[in-house]
Amino acid sequence: HVPLVDSGGGSVQAGGSLRLSCAASRYTYCMGWFRQAPGTARGGVAVIEWDGTTNYADSVKGRFTISKDNAKNTLYLQMNSLKPEDTALYYCAARLSLFGCSFTDPFAIWGQGTQVTVSS
Repeated sequence: HVPLVDSGGGSVQAGGSLRLSCAASRYTYCMGWFRQAPGTARGGVAVIEWDGTTNYADSVKGRFTISKDNAKNTLYLQMNSLKPEDTALYYCAARLSLFGCSFTDPFAIWGQGTQVTVSS
């Protein structure tokens, strides 16, 4: 079991920035950020593999950056140029498998979620 505790959400105006953090008891092969807006399905935002390989949803490319601090077992999501459509509950997640790190792969462990609200 790899408990995840995500934090860093808040309310900002469009164009602003936020950094989300996710503390893990240990690092896993693949970790990622997902989000869910009211009335929509949860979707992938960004994932990062053990070697630092990253993948982003098209809607956040060039604005969001996923990173990790292996020494602290902490995952980050730097969000810049935020838009109202980025408003959602953001979750960090981890895969326990050593294979696959995409949005469609099953993630076994989830954080409790942190709310991001962007006003226009």
